[in-house]
Amino acid sequence: MILCFDIGGSRIKAAMAVGGIVQPIGHAPTPPDDFVAFLRVLAGFAEGRDPWGVAIAIAGVVDPATGALKVANIPGADGKCLAAEVTAALGLPCVVVNDADAFVLAEIKAGAAVGHRNVFGVILGTGVGGGLVVDGSLVTGPGGFAGEWGHGPVVDRSLAPHFPCGCGQVGCIDTVGGARGIERLHAHLHGIEASSEAILNDWRKAEPKAAQTVDLWAAVMAPPLAMILNTVGASIVPVGGGLANVPELVARLDVAVRAMILRAGDAPLVIPAKSGVEPGLIGAAAAGEAAFG
Repeated sequence: MILCFDIGGSRIKAAMAVGGIVQPIGHAPTPPDDFVAFLRVLAGFAEGRDPWGVAIAIAGVVDPATGALKVANIPGADGKCLAAEVTAALGLPCVVVNDADAFVLAEIKAGAAVGHRNVFGVILGTGVGGGLVVDGSLVTGPGGFAGEWGHGPVVDRSLAPHFPCGCGQVGCIDTVGGARGIERLHAHLHGIEASSEAILNDWRKAEPKAAQTVDLWAAVMAPPLAMILNTVGASIVPVGGGLANVPELVARLDVAVRAMILRAGDAPLVIPAKSGVEPGLIGAAAAGEAAFG
C-alpha cells in the first residue's frame, strides 16, 4: 500500500494505492507558508493506515542530486528536501515527482500511452510543461528539468514577438503555447483582449480572426515539438491541461507536428490525455510502485 499525494498551491489530494488501484481518501487545503503545518496535513492522512511508503506529485522541480525542491506556489516548502522531511516526519520512505512527470507516468499507467516505451507528455494549461519517459523509465536529468520544453528562447521571431517569461528569459514557448499565450497572440494580431475560451469558441465557429490566431499558435508550437519528437523518438504524445479539453485544438497541433517529423504516418501522434481526472495521484502511485517495488 502506498500513500499518495497530489499537491497543488491551494489543495492537497490524497489516495491509497493498493495493488495498482488508486483509491482517493480525501483532500485538505495546502498550508502554503507553514511547512510544519504542511507536514502535519500529510501525517494526518497516514493516521489509521499502514502504508509501505509515500509518493508525492507536486507542482515543483526536485533536484535529483540534492533532493531540494523548487516550488513557487508553496513558499514554505521551497528549498526543502521534501522526501527526507516527509520520511523524518512520517517514518516512511518517500518519493517526490514533478506534476508533469506524474502526468506522463499516469498516461503510461492508465491513459493514452499504455503500451508505449518512449513517451513525451505535454501540458498545455495556463502555460506549457512536459515530462519524458524513455524505454519505460522517467527521465529527470540534471536539476530535474528534463521534459520542460516550455522554456528556452526558441519562438520564431518572424512569426511572433518574444514575450518575457516567468523563468527570466524571453521568447519561451511557455509564453505563447498555453491559454495565456493564445490570448497574447490574439492581442498581438488583432489588438483584441479576449479570453482563450472565447477565442477558441470563435475558432470552432470559423470566425476569421480567431482562425488566424490558432493558425499562428500551431505554426509557433509545431516546429519545437517536432524537433523534440525527432530527438527522443516518442511514439505517442498525450496532452493534458486545460487546452486538452478542446480536442480540435490538439488535433490541429497533431496535424502540424506530423507534417514536420521524420517518421511518416497517418495515425494521430499528439492526442488528448486519457488517464482521467486524477493524473497526479495515478502518476504518484506509479512513481511509488517503481521506487518501493
